[in-house]
Amino acid sequence: MARIPPAFIDELLSRTDIVALIEARMPLKKAGKEFQARCPFHDEKTPSFTVSPSKQFYHCFGCGAHGTALSFLMEYDR
Repeated sequence: MARIPPAFIDELLSRTDIVALIEARMPLKKAGKEFQARCPFHDEKTPSFTVSPSKQFYHCFGCGAHGTALSFLMEYDR
């Protein structure tokens, strides 16, 4: 099986707006420089899922889910 070159993945991630990508799948709310929501990867009542547009990653302080736009798609869309 052919592997995708890491340079291609890096280029893809640099061109992707992680906020727009995640917001197309779930609602995000602006919170300062970042965006927040309830985590899609575990059940919670208050938002602990943060998306950072400047750093281009997401992180959940509840369950520890963390990653880039690509890892979000792989987890969320399976």
